[in-house]
Amino acid sequence: MAFFGVGTTASSTSAAAGSPGTRARHPSAPIPVQGPPIGRALHVPLGETGFRIFPLILGAAEFGWNVDLESSHEILDAYTELGGNAVHTADSFSGGRSEHIVGQWLHSRGLRDDIVLAVRVGGHPDNPGLGSVNLVRAVEASLTRLRTDRIDVLYLDAVADPSTPLEDTLATAEWLVESGKVRALGAVGYTAAQLVEARILASAGFPRVTVLDVPFNVLRRQDFDSNLRLVAGAQSIAVTPSHALEHGFLAGRQRTRMRTVLSVRGAQIAANLNRRGSRTLRALDAVGTELGVPDAAVAVAWLLAQKLVTAPIVNAFAPQHVEELAQGVGVRLSRVQLADIARASE
Repeated sequence: MAFFGVGTTASSTSAAAGSPGTRARHPSAPIPVQGPPIGRALHVPLGETGFRIFPLILGAAEFGWNVDLESSHEILDAYTELGGNAVHTADSFSGGRSEHIVGQWLHSRGLRDDIVLAVRVGGHPDNPGLGSVNLVRAVEASLTRLRTDRIDVLYLDAVADPSTPLEDTLATAEWLVESGKVRALGAVGYTAAQLVEARILASAGFPRVTVLDVPFNVLRRQDFDSNLRLVAGAQSIAVTPSHALEHGFLAGRQRTRMRTVLSVRGAQIAANLNRRGSRTLRALDAVGTELGVPDAAVAVAWLLAQKLVTAPIVNAFAPQHVEELAQGVGVRLSRVQLADIARASE
């Protein structure tokens, strides 16, 4: 179900009008969609960053790993044609190849000013962690690979470096913001207590953390616990959950994958999660059939129905997957549908 229009080029418009040397279109021919994609009208504020984004962030985790350069650019093109304008990558994705691919695409398309570029740092082996020297070097290296002079949202990866004092990290981030290399700060793997500490430091002049990435989906709700929700809500932090499709499982294409992946965690735990996974997929199937959309769109719609969630970060393996995911932005689940999905995933 495609509902985002793609604007026509000037050449196609003139051809439709019957320019010299071209055959005039028959009066009964379909009228081409003109103007910007409908998706651009759906952009929402990204918390207090000052940016407005499409409520679905395209993740580039597979670029340079399972998706080659040409296919990656096709995916990015498909996303922007639907009105998407936020791309997420990391210095650790494919050893930096993901950033190279995104940077080449931004440069070749001339879209840098139209895209909100989010970058996660802290996990690259050349500049690991969030210490002052490595953080600056990591940002500089990412800027070089991305062929840009600024990062719009810099996600600080506390998962990769839980030991560097938060004050030291934010002091370095302050210099990066003041120098214009970074526009806004995000956090990955931060606890509720760390977010409170970050806000106290912000009152002393350090830059604020305004975006939070937390692993979260209908099957994985424990990481976004009540304390983290409370603090994020109180601080008006925009939540951009990763793992929105649980590594593709919630898209419905790999219905046996959960059994294989989770079997190493113990027979009892794996059996319980397998049952939850199967029930959840059946619930997504039922809602998707009722609404005429794929399971992936239902999973995205479920996330967008949760309080504090601004835009999930979702990876795509092919251009057609982008349209499936984007359909979730236009889906509004009823209370009954939300309850059915939640009950199935318990």
